[in-house]
Amino acid sequence: MEFICRLGTPEGAIVEQVHESSAEAALRLELEGKGYHVFSVRQKGLAFGLSLPRFASSRVPDRAFLVFNQEFAALLKAGLPLLQSLDIMLERGSEGRLRTVLREIRERVKNGEELSAAFDHFGHTFPPLYAASLKAGERSGELESIIRRFIRYQKLMMESRRRVVSAVVYPIVLLILSVVMVGIMSLYVIPQFENFFDSMDVELPLITRVILAASLFFRRHYVALSAVVVVSGYLITHWSRTRQGRLFFHHQLLRIPLVGTVFHRFSLSQFSRSLGTLLSGGIPLVPALDVAVGAVGNDWVRSQMSQLASVVSEGRPFYESLQSSGVFTPVSIDMVRIGEATGALDQMLADVSEFFEQEAETRLDRILVLLEPLALLGMGIVIATLMIAMYLPMFSAWGQVD
Repeated sequence: MEFICRLGTPEGAIVEQVHESSAEAALRLELEGKGYHVFSVRQKGLAFGLSLPRFASSRVPDRAFLVFNQEFAALLKAGLPLLQSLDIMLERGSEGRLRTVLREIRERVKNGEELSAAFDHFGHTFPPLYAASLKAGERSGELESIIRRFIRYQKLMMESRRRVVSAVVYPIVLLILSVVMVGIMSLYVIPQFENFFDSMDVELPLITRVILAASLFFRRHYVALSAVVVVSGYLITHWSRTRQGRLFFHHQLLRIPLVGTVFHRFSLSQFSRSLGTLLSGGIPLVPALDVAVGAVGNDWVRSQMSQLASVVSEGRPFYESLQSSGVFTPVSIDMVRIGEATGALDQMLADVSEFFEQEAETRLDRILVLLEPLALLGMGIVIATLMIAMYLPMFSAWGQVD
């Protein structure tokens, strides 16, 4: 069995590692024998490769982190020492999770650890780009300006993410309303028409018979159908948290008509903006690539970019590594090629990011213009179909009377 262990090393660091053992007690004894202090041990995963559900994310909310960086940069600009700035941030009462982490970061910095290393210790609690940006600021002596550059980056990413989400929320809401409406009609409205039709001596049209049969099936088996939906949703949710599941769903997300292109461009914009920010801060290309690839939100796109650093480290031009990934557009590759040749790669990457953001924004505007009437049209078709199915027998009966 595999266990996730939170350990204190003999050097005083706190790490989280995965170990294999036949039992938790035996693993604890083994780790303590190696000089570790065992904080916690928990079994990794469930049967069928499902991971344990996480009801609370350890990630600091973007909005709270943005406010923290704005205030932190203001304190540094005022000339306050680093430790005093962290003390003030703690006194101001940051968000719960952030406050807990900041307290430990402050202690690490007090003990002589670099600020970038202290933030990097907490892994996915903060964006992967942040610790690398802080390291660039520490090397250049311009920590405050680097933080402000990260603030601009975070604002752009939050705005882009907000627009992407807004593109899919409206049709999803209409879809849910349509399902609820059809369910109510199947359970309460259609049965009343069914009793009325039984008293009529008229052959029902095909569309009416189909609707009545579907309503009857739903009423008789709605408990089993609900159970199937709940269990399927549970299994799909947990599978989507595995690496294979995330890769599959993120790949399918990119294949959705209209919206998929927006998600693709947004991922490329994330990468370009992150890499440009790191390069402008003085981080070398190869380590900057590792961090920038980790900042991409789409797992499938990130997997296609995973070999960028190794290709560049072999001595091949950067634009060739982008070509080999298969996810970048020809225009963006040409722009990077020019930036690499002129020595202005960081600025060209910023231009590439803006190009992707503008393209995604244009596509989003078109999608939003189309989605609203299409969603309303879809609801109208559903309602019209139900109404026609229910009233068509009446019209047929009146025609026979005449």
